[in-house]
Amino acid sequence: MIVSHKYKFIYLKTIKTASTSMENALCAICGPDDIVTPTAPRFMKLRANQLAQNYRLSHPAVPRRPLLKRLLRRPERYFHPSVGYYEHMPAWRVKAYLGDDIWNSYYKFTFERNPWDRQVSFYHFRSHDRNKNLTFDQFLKNKVRALVDNWGIYAIDGAVSVDFLGKFENLAADFQHVIDHLGLPSELSLPKVNSSSNPEKEGAYRSFYSGWSRELVNDWYANEIKLLNYSF
Repeated sequence: MIVSHKYKFIYLKTIKTASTSMENALCAICGPDDIVTPTAPRFMKLRANQLAQNYRLSHPAVPRRPLLKRLLRRPERYFHPSVGYYEHMPAWRVKAYLGDDIWNSYYKFTFERNPWDRQVSFYHFRSHDRNKNLTFDQFLKNKVRALVDNWGIYAIDGAVSVDFLGKFENLAADFQHVIDHLGLPSELSLPKVNSSSNPEKEGAYRSFYSGWSRELVNDWYANEIKLLNYSF
């Protein structure tokens, strides 16, 4: 997640939408006062100067870490809300921290992806280090583990809260739209980072689905499917 006071934009980081690549590209133009949240150490190494800055926050709405973890001196995770600003944080929390003036005046954007394709990519991502023996259908039977709640990142009170919602399927053109709109440096480009599915074959995700899993994804992600007219 990035808040650029230099260029007056807010980038909300969704899941499995080339978001790590987009963050890495945008980091290169951030000024010293901009907010850049950290990510996993293996991806931080790919950023220019391993940039993460100004994400710590003292605010009444920032939740405290659980007492037991503090007593046991467990290390704080970069993605835990207690750090302040963190990756994949929801729009309502960003708005609360920044205040209405900045939220309403800055250009807010994010990206979405066909949920059936996105779910397969997330399955591969989760199965890289764990859940290696689970089939796709078995993986989906645990909603807490499998749900990709991008809608909860960019919607507030059931309505889209960003000014521009790009599509992963139109990534280059839609990212260029953001560059042109904000007047960002024209040499910005998206590196390929954190790819966990098979991009060579269009529609390859379909082979993972049974009738049950296809309908499950349709039910879980009805909001974005309707909004962006996605189909299986």
